[in-house]
Amino acid sequence: MTRYLFLCVANSARSQIAEGLARHLFGDQAEVQSAGSQPSVVNPLAIEAMAEIGIDITGQTSKSVDTIDPETIDLVITLCAEEVCPVMPGRVKRLHWPIPDPAASGSLDGFRTARDEIKSRLESLSLDE
Repeated sequence: MTRYLFLCVANSARSQIAEGLARHLFGDQAEVQSAGSQPSVVNPLAIEAMAEIGIDITGQTSKSVDTIDPETIDLVITLCAEEVCPVMPGRVKRLHWPIPDPAASGSLDGFRTARDEIKSRLESLSLDE
């Protein structure tokens, strides 16, 4: 079982979307978490964009990367584009997917675009990585 951690700054949009999508796509074949360097709250537009495709992330919360034990992670995926991504210490495999922050757009369309890009990348990601 692969243990994933999705990171961005606020843990409010991209990483929350990725967490929900990965849980949905990988099911019990993976453990999935998300966090940020400056956690806030889950963006309502992220919740709405995910609800459109039948995934409920209302139970997810914004968490600090400092609360995550590096020993519980196999793969860290950072989702920052224009900002500085948080760092997860330790010996873990890392991928960087530069997805523009949909919160900057302030529109549901921005969240849909981010959701669809993350979904596409997750679908092509092997669970064996």
